[in-house]
Amino acid sequence: MSYDNVCKILAEKYPLDFAKWLISTRAKKVKVLKTELTIEPVRADSVSFLQAGKRILHIEFQTRPESEPPIPFRELDYSVRLKRQYKLPVTQVVIFLQPTNDPIAYTDEYKDETTLHKYKVIRMWEQNPERFLKSEALLPLAPLAATTSPEELLSQVAQKIATIPNRDDRQNTAGYTQILAGLKFDKNMIRNLLSEDIMKESVIYQDILQKGEQKGEKKGREEGEKNEAFRFLSRQLNRKFGAIDASILQRLQALTTEQLEALGEDFLNFSNISDLEAWLNR
Repeated sequence: MSYDNVCKILAEKYPLDFAKWLISTRAKKVKVLKTELTIEPVRADSVSFLQAGKRILHIEFQTRPESEPPIPFRELDYSVRLKRQYKLPVTQVVIFLQPTNDPIAYTDEYKDETTLHKYKVIRMWEQNPERFLKSEALLPLAPLAATTSPEELLSQVAQKIATIPNRDDRQNTAGYTQILAGLKFDKNMIRNLLSEDIMKESVIYQDILQKGEQKGEKKGREEGEKNEAFRFLSRQLNRKFGAIDASILQRLQALTTEQLEALGEDFLNFSNISDLEAWLNR
């Protein structure tokens, strides 16, 4: 799961909180809109479209300033598409998560010979952390805010997470926070300040862990299948040609499972060990 996708999850899980943070709205209910726009559909994982009252809020999260097409042009493109589809005014906010000196992070408009399009830019490393520390919805973003004492800020975030009454919310917020804090903090510091017990119970943590275990299990199965194919083929070759030279066995061990299986079929046609060597050379 990428950092900006975690932000997208938060924006769609707590749309009203994000709307109150980014625009002045009295709306009591915010609707999450689909991320695909008509007219040659465009979809971006780090984009959230929220409808707050009679206005569309378009939030785009960026870990890096590089983009194709460039961010300013993309904002213009999204704005036109949103207005065409929903016929409502659009407020656009690009949130940069990671510190950068790239001019794009300090650009809030698209401009060419005939067009000027404005949008809002938020650089998380310049934001006051207080607002984020006071909101459960925005809390995972707090570690990315401005601070002269990063460890103290992360400690404050951990303390706030511990006070969340609902266990599931507490565990998931810890998971979101750990992922985003990875943009700024040392992994050991994150582990020390964000309770490992909380993290182990987090749905996100479990998802990441499960994927890692599945990958490990798959690799283990593949290695087991390869070893079994190698042992079977070695026995058959020994029966047909006698003891096999160690250098040839090393070459056999370097083969993939598919190659070993192919050799297992072809060796039936071999007359002597030179046929095996020719096969390996080929």
